[in-house]
Amino acid sequence: MTILVVIGVTTIVGLLLLWPSGGAPTGSASAARPGQGTTYPTGEITAITPGCNVASPTGDSGSSGGVGAPDGSGSPADPSVASGSAGSASGPGAGTATGSGASACAIAKVKVDSGPRKGDTVTIMLNGPFAHAGLRPGDRLELMDVQLPSTPGVVQPGGVDPGISAFGVVRTIPLAVWAGLFVLVVVAVGLLRGLLALIGLVFSGAMIVMFMLPALLHAGPAIPIALVASSAILYVVLYLAHGVSMRTSAALAGTLAGVAVTALLAQLAVSTTRLSGIDESAGFLAPMVPQVDFQGLLTCAIIIAGLGVLNDVTITQSSSVWELRAVAPELSRRQLFVRAMRIGRDHIASTIYTIVFAYVGASLSVVLLLYVYNQPMLNLLSLEDIATEIVRTLCSGIGLVLAVPFTTAIAVALVPPRAASAKGEPASAELPEDDAAKVEWLRTLRTVESPLFPVADARTTGERA
Repeated sequence: MTILVVIGVTTIVGLLLLWPSGGAPTGSASAARPGQGTTYPTGEITAITPGCNVASPTGDSGSSGGVGAPDGSGSPADPSVASGSAGSASGPGAGTATGSGASACAIAKVKVDSGPRKGDTVTIMLNGPFAHAGLRPGDRLELMDVQLPSTPGVVQPGGVDPGISAFGVVRTIPLAVWAGLFVLVVVAVGLLRGLLALIGLVFSGAMIVMFMLPALLHAGPAIPIALVASSAILYVVLYLAHGVSMRTSAALAGTLAGVAVTALLAQLAVSTTRLSGIDESAGFLAPMVPQVDFQGLLTCAIIIAGLGVLNDVTITQSSSVWELRAVAPELSRRQLFVRAMRIGRDHIASTIYTIVFAYVGASLSVVLLLYVYNQPMLNLLSLEDIATEIVRTLCSGIGLVLAVPFTTAIAVALVPPRAASAKGEPASAELPEDDAAKVEWLRTLRTVESPLFPVADARTTGERA
């Protein structure tokens, strides 16, 4: 407990020292940003026409399809590129972007309902993710309206308005509905603990948004920032959701040990594998915030990504130790450690799958590259995006595995001793109602495996007689 107090005080001091001051950094003057005068109005789709027949009368496809480049130049997009050359290109690569010949873009009429052009109906091209999102009339878009140096209101070939393009889809209502459903299910099933877990989740999000991200943008040291934020989140989330007890303290100590190991491994792995931390998203971000250390940002991401699964494993492992003591008070600490590790190994096996499948699901497009590229597997594994996901998985996995014996050893050291349990003192206290099923299962396990228990000592045998 003294160690946890010291770490808690250190976390508070770290928050005070690393907390960013001042406004958000503006980045360099040469950063790739939208030009001045760019606005982001919203609008409702009134009609969609599949396909992008925006070729100019002269056949020069390079002069058509103006959708307004993000840099404010208004450079028209090449429809043959946007549509995967569907129906207008020949050669080996023709139509490959469309997969089955379906249109890779569409023309949409949008009624603008905010900004300087409120009330106008504009025509824009929907390509890329917008063409495959299943958009239909009635859906709302966030638009990017760029002031062009040319005369406004001039419609380009194909009917596409210059300088205005789709920037995003307005998903406020669907996201709110799904979030409400999530809260409802968690509270209905988890009751008070579910509600406390949601409060802890809100605190975690606030810590990331209000502390970690601004601190990273101010070029703060990534690893100390990640460790301080992780520690603050764990103290609040664990004690809030599981209550203040020795059992929770053991889980917290084991989780902090796992986070420290993961941070060390992540730093070594990122350095030795020469990862830059600049993936597709970071490639757009790098010119805007050149002060950010993207290798440190990747290390920070690996640390934060492992918090949830570490918390799950350690709290379960700590609870297992306490429940084993309750149903088998005659076990020595060594025997208790061995029994708890049997449960921990089963948990490790299932949680490793969880980590791997979670990362595969989150980066399925990257995994798809392994399938479609006609190159040796080892060559593909060295690509930046794929190597990054491998490092994430391996570092998180090692930290998770080592957190199990750490937590078990800490819990065994803190659990009431064998003599006290045998007399029915602290360990014989009535168990909470929600632990009854777990204890019953452990009693069954003890009965089934009873021949594996060492013979009780003479004192215990005499007491039973």
